Amino acid sequence: MKASLIFIPLLLLGSAAFSQSNYSQETLEKIKEIENNITGNIIFNDRPSTIAERMAKYNVKGMSIAVIHDYKIVWAKGYGWADEAEKKPVTTETLFQTGSISKSLNSIGILKLAQDKKVDLNTDINTYLTSWKFPYDSISKGKKITLAQILSHNAGLSTFGFPGYNINGAIPSLVQILDGKAPAITAIRLQGVGIVFIPAVRSVFEPGLKCEYSGGGITISQLLLTDVTKQAYDVWMYENVLKPIGMVNSFYTQPPPKTKQHLCATGYYRDGSPVLNKFQYVPAGAGGLWMTPSDLCNYIIDMQMAYQDKKPSKILNSEMVKLHLTPYNNGPTSMGSFIEDHNGAKYFQHAAGGGGSCGQFYGSLDGGDGVVVFLNSQDGTLLQEVINSVAKAYDWKNFYREPQKRKSEKTIDVPDSVLKTYEGIYLFNNIDWAGIGKRNNEYHFYSFNTYAKMHYTTPSRFFNEEFPSVKEFLKDAKGNIIGYTRTIDGKEFSNATKIICPDTLRLESGVLADIGWYLFEREKYKESLTYFKRGAQLYPEDLNILISLAHLYLYNNDYKNAMAIYKAHLKDVFISDCSWENMMQNDLIYLKEHHYNVEMFDKVFAELKIEKPNGY
Repeated sequence: MKASLIFIPLLLLGSAAFSQSNYSQETLEKIKEIENNITGNIIFNDRPSTIAERMAKYNVKGMSIAVIHDYKIVWAKGYGWADEAEKKPVTTETLFQTGSISKSLNSIGILKLAQDKKVDLNTDINTYLTSWKFPYDSISKGKKITLAQILSHNAGLSTFGFPGYNINGAIPSLVQILDGKAPAITAIRLQGVGIVFIPAVRSVFEPGLKCEYSGGGITISQLLLTDVTKQAYDVWMYENVLKPIGMVNSFYTQPPPKTKQHLCATGYYRDGSPVLNKFQYVPAGAGGLWMTPSDLCNYIIDMQMAYQDKKPSKILNSEMVKLHLTPYNNGPTSMGSFIEDHNGAKYFQHAAGGGGSCGQFYGSLDGGDGVVVFLNSQDGTLLQEVINSVAKAYDWKNFYREPQKRKSEKTIDVPDSVLKTYEGIYLFNNIDWAGIGKRNNEYHFYSFNTYAKMHYTTPSRFFNEEFPSVKEFLKDAKGNIIGYTRTIDGKEFSNATKIICPDTLRLESGVLADIGWYLFEREKYKESLTYFKRGAQLYPEDLNILISLAHLYLYNNDYKNAMAIYKAHLKDVFISDCSWENMMQNDLIYLKEHHYNVEMFDKVFAELKIEKPNGY
C-alpha cells in the first residue's frame, strides 16, 4: 500500500476553463490547503493526511471534485485513475454515474411538470400513469399517493434501492422493475450485509405517515414523467432540465452512448476489483444520471441564487425552488434533497452510492458555498473527509467537524508472526462481532462492514481511526489469545472474546451468515464452511443459511454435499416471488460481478436445469 502512493497522480486536467494556469495564487493555496488537511475521526502522529494518502488507504482509484464559493465554481480537479488498467486519468471532463443524486435532478423535472400545469403534486399518481397503475391495497388505508410524497420519500413505499444490471445482460423494463418480475433481480447479496430482497414497489405503510427512503417511488415518478410527456425520459430530461441548467455534458441515457463511454469512469468495488464491463445499468431517475462535478455545480448554484432571490432559476419559478429546498412536513427531506440544519446554518445535500461509484454534494442555502465530490469506488468514507476539509478552508458556517486529536503516541511495526496469532473472530456486547485477518497483504480489523487499519502502540495494543476504542489483546495462562479489552477515553467496556470453537456457538442466523461471508470474501473457504454448518444445525429451515452452505461446499470441492442441498430445496421460495432458483441466479451474478471463480456453477446449473442469467 505504501508504494501505491507514488503512483497516484494528482492531476489538474480538463477544459481550459479549469486549467491550473487560470487559477489565482489564492485559489492555488486553497487547493493545497484542502489536499493536505484530510482527516478522519482522529488525528494521530501529529499531522493530518493528504488526499493521496487517504485514496491509498481506502483503495480509491479516482476522485473528482468541484468547489463553489460566492455562487461561482472556483476550481475543479481530478485525482487518480478513471480506469487503472488503461492508465486513464481522472480529469474535469471524466463522467461519473451519480447514483441517488439522480433523484435531485429527477425532482427538478417533476417540479417543472407541475409548474407547467401538466401534473398536480398533490393528486393521486394514478391520475397521470397510463402505462402502469399503482396497485393500492389495504396497507395504504384508502389514502392516495402523490408526487409530493414520492419526491420527499413520504409515500410509504418499499424498495430502498436497486441493484445495478450487467449492461451486456438482460435489462428489465421499468414496469418489470416496479412489479418485481424477471429479468428484474428479486434479491441481491451485499458484502457485509447478506441477502437484501428487492420486492415489487408496493405500500409498506400509509402515505404521508413518515419519511422512509424509496428508490422505488422515484422510479414511479420516472415512469409518470414519460407517460405525461410522451417522450423518452433521457431525451426530455436533457432538453428540459440538464441543458437549460448548464449540465450540457450530463445525460440520463442508459447505458451511456458509445460516443461517451471513453469519458466514463470505471467503477470499482471496496476490494479494488473493477465492476464487470466497467459500469452497470441502473433505473435512470433513481440512479442513472452521468455527469461531471462541475456540471452538477451549475444545478447547485442555480438553486442557491434563486432561493436567495439573487437571480431567477433557469428552470423553476420561485415557488418550485422553495419546494425543492424546504423540508416537507418538517422532516429531513424536501422534494428532491435532504436539508441539514447546522446550528442555524442550513445546507441542502444528497449522497450517492452503488455500482462501483459514490458521491455527495452540499450547497449552503445562504452564502453561496458548495462542493461536489465523486469517487469511482464503492467505499465512500473519503467523501466526508474531503468535504470537511473544503468546509474548513472556505469557513462554511457551523459545518466543520473537528477531529479528535489523540495524544501523541508513537506507533510501531509488529511482526507478522505476532499478528497472525491475533487472527480470528471476536464477539462483544453479546451480539456484535469483529474479525482480524489478512487482506491485500495487510492485517486489518473488521467490524460493522468496515475494514480498518490497526495502529499498534505496543505489540499487543492498537487503535483504529474508524472506531473510538483502544484495544489490547488478552492471553490465557498458556499464552493463547483469548480476546481483547476495549477502552474509550479511559472508560473500560466489556471485553471481546475470541471464538475458539464455532461448533458450540448459539448466535442469530444473520450473525453467523455475516461471519461466514466475511471469511468467504477473504477466500477462507474452510473456515467459512464451519460457520454455515453451525448455522444449518441451529436453523435448519433458514434458506439463506442453506444456500450459502451449499455454495461453500462447492468452493471446498465437495460437489456431492453441495448438490444434495441444491436439489433438496430447488422448489422452495425465499420470500414473495423469490424462488430458490431465482436466488441461485442472483448469487451467480454476485459471484461473477465480484470476480470469484464460477466455473463450477456451469455443471451445477446444467444438472439442476436452471437457466443462467443473460450476460453471465
